[in-house]
Amino acid sequence: MDGTIANELYSEILQSSSVEFDRGSTAAQASNNLNVSKNDDAGDLWYDEESSEKDSTEKLNAASDMEREWQKRRNQFHTIGYRDGVIAGKEAAAQEGFNIGFKDSVLNGYNWGFVRGITSAIACLPGGLKEKLVETEEMRNKFQSLQQSVQSLSTIDALKLFYEDGKRKSSNGENSSGVLENYHGQLQSLLGESPLLDGHSERK
Repeated sequence: MDGTIANELYSEILQSSSVEFDRGSTAAQASNNLNVSKNDDAGDLWYDEESSEKDSTEKLNAASDMEREWQKRRNQFHTIGYRDGVIAGKEAAAQEGFNIGFKDSVLNGYNWGFVRGITSAIACLPGGLKEKLVETEEMRNKFQSLQQSVQSLSTIDALKLFYEDGKRKSSNGENSSGVLENYHGQLQSLLGESPLLDGHSERK
């Protein structure tokens, strides 16, 4: 009888302990599951924030790259435009200067060539023919002196004389004849005193 009561009490204690243990295990498992869920939610939130920050950084980097490329292209086109403008301005100025220079120099160049041609032709004539065309010794000597003076000037020397004469006239406002013009004037004077030559030469 006593043994039966003891067994029944022991059995009830075991059942009670098992129930408490099961409750405790269930509560612990539920708490653990809650913590895991919280950790997962936190991890998902951290991942979303990191992804968002990464996207924002990539967008900023892309915008910065585009801005740098735009500035580079802008500076490049500005430089090209400035350079083209300078070149076009130089070309226009050079063309204008050439037009003015050609207009001012063409007559002087023609007359200087005329003087060289006439005096050289007379110098190359045989003595008898030269005496017929230029009757006096004095006139022949004048032609020879003029021919030597003209031939002593190279083309570069003539250009320098023309430039210096033009510069002097521009600065002083003078209209006096330059060296090249004086040569032409001397030839015209000699031809005027030599009727045979004057009738067969072209004067400008």
